[in-house]
This record gives sequence, C-alpha cells and structure tokens, in this order.
Amino acid sequence: MDTLTIGFVAIVAFLVLALLGLPLAFSFITVGFAGLVMLRGAVPAMALLGETPYASIASYLLAAVPLFVLMGQFAFYSGISRDLFNAAHKWMSRLPGGLAQATMLACTAFAACTGSSVASAATMSAVAYPEMERLNYSPRLATGTIAAGGALGILIPPSTIFIILGIITEQSIGTLFIAGFLPGLMLAGLFIILIFVMSRLNPSLGPPGEPSTWKEKFTSLTGIWGMLVLFILVLGGLYFGIFAPSEAGTVGAFGAFILALTKRTPRNSLLKALVETAQTTAYILFILIGATVFNTFLALGGVSSAISNWILSFSIPPMLTVIVILIVYIPLGMFIDPLGAILLTVPVFYPIVTGLGFDPIWFLVLVCVMTELGLITPPVAINVYVVQGVTKVPMEEVFRGIVPFALVFLVGIALLVAFPQISLFLPGTMK
Repeated sequence: MDTLTIGFVAIVAFLVLALLGLPLAFSFITVGFAGLVMLRGAVPAMALLGETPYASIASYLLAAVPLFVLMGQFAFYSGISRDLFNAAHKWMSRLPGGLAQATMLACTAFAACTGSSVASAATMSAVAYPEMERLNYSPRLATGTIAAGGALGILIPPSTIFIILGIITEQSIGTLFIAGFLPGLMLAGLFIILIFVMSRLNPSLGPPGEPSTWKEKFTSLTGIWGMLVLFILVLGGLYFGIFAPSEAGTVGAFGAFILALTKRTPRNSLLKALVETAQTTAYILFILIGATVFNTFLALGGVSSAISNWILSFSIPPMLTVIVILIVYIPLGMFIDPLGAILLTVPVFYPIVTGLGFDPIWFLVLVCVMTELGLITPPVAINVYVVQGVTKVPMEEVFRGIVPFALVFLVGIALLVAFPQISLFLPGTMK
C-alpha cells in the first residue's frame, strides 16, 4: 500500500470512528496509535504514546486557553448577555426586524466576551428568543439569527480556535486575534443587512418593537460599560504589544471576575464557572493530545508530504487550489466539530498554502470562518441543535431559518478570498 493510500485510509478511519460516536480524542489516538504500530512496532508506539501527553501540552502559550475560557465563563454567569441584549434592543427595536438585529449585535458583543459559539447560541436563545416570540417574530428568522450570530464566537477575539491555530502553525496568537476582528464585524454587518432586507420585504417576519426614549437608550448602556472597557483593554493590549496572549487572558479573567462580583453573582455560579472552565480546557487539551498522536503518524509515515505533493501535482492556478481546500471544510464541518476539523486538516493544508506564497494569517482566518459555517450546516450543525434545544422550535423550522444566513456566510467568505486586506489590514498596523 503506497503512502498516499495509507493517508486516505487513516483519514477515512478517523471520520468513521467519529461518526460512530467515539469522542474525537479517542478517534485520533486509536487511528494514530494503530498507524504507529504498523510503521514502527508496538514498543516504540507505546513509548511515543507515553511521551505525547506531556510533550503536546507543555506549552506556555496554552495557558491562554483556560484563562480566556474562564473570562467567558465569568461573563456568562454574571448576566452580561442580558445587559448586552437590552442595550441593543433599546437602540434598534424600531427598525424592521430590529429585535433580530439587536440579537445579532448582542451575539457579536457576547462573542467578544466568551470566544465560544455554543455558549453564545445557548445564552442568546434563552435571553432573546422569548422577547422575539412575544413580538410575533417568525420562528425561522428568530432561530436562524441566534444560530448564525452564535457562530461568530470562534472568530471574534478572544478565540480558543485561534490559540490552537497559532500553536500548531507557530503563528502569532495576538496577530490572529486582531486579524479575526474585522472579518467578524463584516459578517455581523452582512447578517444585520440580511435581517433588515428580509423584514422590509416581509414585515410579518420581524415587526418593529416599541419605541424607547433617549433616556432609556443611554441608561441601557450603563450595564455594558465594564465589559466594553475590559474588551478594549485586552484587545488593545494585544494590538499594541503590551500583553502576550497568556497575559491578556490573565487580565481578561481577572477583570471578568471583578465585574461578576460587582453584579453580585452568586457564589455557586462562580464555582460553576471554575468547574466548566476545567471541563472545557480538559476537552480541548485531550483532543490536542490525540491529534498530536495522529499527526505524528502522518509525519513519520510521510503521509502529510505525500498528500501535499499530490495536491500540488495538479496544474491548477494557486488561488483555485486554495478554493478547493476551503470547499473541503464544508462537508467536513457537517460531521465533526471545528476543533477536530482544524487539527485534522491544518497540518496538511497549511504547508501547501504557504508554499504557494499566500499569507498564512489570511489562510488561517479563512479556515476559522469555514469551520464556523460547519456549526450551522446539517447534519451535525451544533449551533442549530443548541438553539432548538433551548427554544423548542421544530428542527425543520430552525434548519429552514438558517439557510439565508448560510448563503450570506458564503458571500462573506468570497469577500475574504477576494479582498485579503479585510483580515490583514489591522495586523499590518500592529506595533
């Protein structure tokens, strides 16, 4: 069996195990270990398996993962999501589809606090959907808005996905954070335009809400100033080179803790934040360990280089090669979560794209956006299931509601491919 065939068999075996319900970490380890046994024998494979857990996660940069997760957990339990939604609601409720637009704006802001798509979708489902239901919004528009807005959580900094991408490609995590900012705002803006146009053409989808006085509008901002200051401090510190990512995570977690205390967050909620941070961090690191075993097998067997050489052997323009690679993420995202998709593919695709002369930061932002699309693409569509579970809207209605947003996602991706400066402008001005 040639090297290329071995690689494809290994990838298919991983996908089959993942689809059968085996956790991603175990799927990576099972296939990777079996491959190492075939390549080097059982004893060297066991030795490598013993070294990998420490070697793959003994990195100072990975300290940023639990810190930013903790920041998001404190923000979640402090109730900042309701404050963000109320503020956006007061300012936008009179517009066509104003409440849905406010929800999208709140999702964007909450993503900047948590860096988690699933948390954003679950929280906004509980906070925003009852209000949209009260005002007779279309369930399709309401749930589609929340699922799509929640997906922005892994693009808008701070993002745990960017931390992992930075580590496995040896790119600056701070630069990736900054690079994701404008694309995240662009996608949020495109979603808001979509909501406005749909509600303008069909007012029954999103009828305008009650007007708010100027006093109510400005008063609503008092509940979000703390988190806004914290976000500016963390992102500004990274932008100007004041903080390393781990230091920024420390500042963010401590600041979010202080804000949680000022909002009189119950002690048991703070305890839950710590426990869920530990669980999320363990999940991420365990997958990283498994992916390291798998990718070690691919590297030792020459599989990664064989796949790269095979793709480069086709006489097609470099940009078309990138587009084909991005298309791969659509079916892949339908079946496994973003972290698994990234750890499976980036070690193979990244050298190809950089070898073709493309900017690595630009490509990694595109990868992040493509995995976001997977969060709302059936059959897995994690965000869709989260929204449906909270709102109890029939699943087929939620899937129909997400279709226009998925199409806008593709428009956004096309813009990022055509205009790389959308993601590269801010990193180019960093000090």
